[in-house]
Amino acid sequence: MDSMTKYAAIDIGSNAVRLLLAMVSEEEFGLRVKKISWMRMPIRLGEDAFLRGEISEERACKLTKTMGGFAKLIDAYQPVAMKACATSAMRTAKNGRRVCNKIKEQTGIDIGIINGRQEARYLFQNRHKIMTSSEKAALFVDVGGGSTEITLFCDGRVQASRSFNLGTIRLLNNRARQQDWDHMKSWLKKITRGHEPVEAIGSGGNINKLFKLAKGRPGTWVSRKKIKKIRNELAEYELEERMRRFNLKPDRADVIIPGARIYLKAMAWGRCEKIHVPMQGLADGMIRVLHEKRMQAQSMETKIDTPAIELAQAEI
Repeated sequence: MDSMTKYAAIDIGSNAVRLLLAMVSEEEFGLRVKKISWMRMPIRLGEDAFLRGEISEERACKLTKTMGGFAKLIDAYQPVAMKACATSAMRTAKNGRRVCNKIKEQTGIDIGIINGRQEARYLFQNRHKIMTSSEKAALFVDVGGGSTEITLFCDGRVQASRSFNLGTIRLLNNRARQQDWDHMKSWLKKITRGHEPVEAIGSGGNINKLFKLAKGRPGTWVSRKKIKKIRNELAEYELEERMRRFNLKPDRADVIIPGARIYLKAMAWGRCEKIHVPMQGLADGMIRVLHEKRMQAQSMETKIDTPAIELAQAEI
């Protein structure tokens, strides 16, 4: 086994579609994932899925072309394994499965539509040190375009985990229901009761950007007050001006405010004063899972070599 192994991961989100080409190396303190290339295409699948209930011909076509391009890049990169996952928008769209099948026919890329629980599982492959802390509880919050995944960790174990239909694209298009906010509020208050202190870990493009705007340094945290202050500053300007002043992409400038709103509410209801932002997302977690599976398969192969035949004989 060489020291660096290549993998590819595709994350088909509600706001954007991403391709991560990475290398994994085994180091004494654990795995190291090195990003070789990172591509992001702003195809707002959520806008179709949450407003029309299905993905339009036009967006399906854009997605297929993007996947075709990704397939060529992956082919050039030659990874040992690759994985493609679609989240909330594909789950919601009634033609989601059909669109994925067509993409497989045309590009060879097999897309798995995953649920909130699987999504959360990939996300916390990117272990953060406070997840395993015994002094404090960690509230892992991932805000996407279509859903928000929240998990409470205590002593390195998952205490509770839920997925809510609250996402930036839903909020932007007034498609978030009051009952989802109410559910999130009562659930967060219930699960964090008796845990003191609770610190948040934020995942997703919006918190990454808010963290950078708050001048957060890698490996450190920012306060909820600071995130609120940045959110208020952003909200003072119209879209064009906001893009110019804060150097934001068009498809970030509009969702960052509803994004901030979800993080702030989650932190307030979960009684978190600080948020850590590891800057790792679904694709990073997928790479780790691919590597783990490969390592398991290799150790199985070495185990299987001889005893399996003897076992079969014994059973007879």
